[in-house]
Amino acid sequence: MGMLEGKRILLGICGSIAAYKSAFIVREFIKKGAEVQVILTPSALRFVTPLTLATLSKRPALSELVADEERGVWNNHVDLGNGADLMLIAPASAHTLAKMARGEADNLLLTTYLSAPCPVFFAPAMDLDMHAHPANTENIELLEKRGNIQIPAESGELASGLSGTGRMAEPEHIAGFLENYFAEKAPLRGKRVLITAGPTYEAIDPVRFIGNHSSGKMGFALAAVFAKAGAEVTLIAGPVSRDTPRGVERINVTSAAEMFDATLPRFEKADIALLSAAVADYRPSAPAETKMKKKDAVLQIDLEPTKDILKTLGGMKRDGQVLVGFALETENAEANARGKLEAKNCDLIVLNSLQDEGAGFGHDTNKVTLIGHNKKMVLGLKSKEETAGDILDHILTELL
Repeated sequence: MGMLEGKRILLGICGSIAAYKSAFIVREFIKKGAEVQVILTPSALRFVTPLTLATLSKRPALSELVADEERGVWNNHVDLGNGADLMLIAPASAHTLAKMARGEADNLLLTTYLSAPCPVFFAPAMDLDMHAHPANTENIELLEKRGNIQIPAESGELASGLSGTGRMAEPEHIAGFLENYFAEKAPLRGKRVLITAGPTYEAIDPVRFIGNHSSGKMGFALAAVFAKAGAEVTLIAGPVSRDTPRGVERINVTSAAEMFDATLPRFEKADIALLSAAVADYRPSAPAETKMKKKDAVLQIDLEPTKDILKTLGGMKRDGQVLVGFALETENAEANARGKLEAKNCDLIVLNSLQDEGAGFGHDTNKVTLIGHNKKMVLGLKSKEETAGDILDHILTELL
């Protein structure tokens, strides 16, 4: 599902025997692509070492408001809270739950909790009688009434030797709970998205080809962003060496014909298609079957048009489908993009101009203009990941 990919998680750990499981929680989050900042209460230090948690999370585990009194170094609880996508307190002891309910702020974890505008989850861990005590259940009910989200304790053998409800949810269950939470809120949940990326190579002979400088960075950034938004993403990639974004189905192709054949049948089931690939417009009409030998004479290669994937999809497009084309221009950029918008029955054209510094092939940044039938939006120079996010936002607000 990939719903924790890129999420910044504050993990608060309280004094509880269940704290030994916190290391497994960190590892579970890291495996799912999240960034984890651990905060421990003073009591938690008796059960688990900061070194273990720092090693797993790849960042210092914090426990004190004042990190170095002599040098005036302190851990800014406000920045910690504001910089997180979610806060999880696991294990959440009866003591800490009571302090949270009363709004006490006598340690770094509690001050961060009170400063955090993000969703806050807590996973209780205590003996069955403590868990069932009216004071504890009232604290939990109060916290939930305020918008905090409980990851319910599970039933089983407890540290006391008794058996019943009170043991902290298992790390994989906690991760699954959080993934389901974000999946339900994902704006593209249940949507199928088709993306093309990279160049195509058109064979001249077995060792030479006609191609272009596309790196595929924009298309791969789009795949990552749309997957994080909950979509089921299929990425049809030309010959580029890039890591596949987590949770994305990747199909590798080489030529324009292969991309055409891979794209058409998948478009029928897609809700959104973004054709960011730089597909060759022409290909050698008769590629040589063996390597062509160099000669002093001029070499002439006859070229023929490739099939126009975007125009074909535009002709197939049904009501409710969103089709986004990409245009890279060197002159008359906007006029050419608007012509492409109409001629190929697109809902949106993402226009690049090679005249803009830092835009186009090979860069980590891009500067694009979004051209629709009734709206034009000029985006500034941004990373390709940020640009992909802006394209997603535009589709969500204007086209769905």
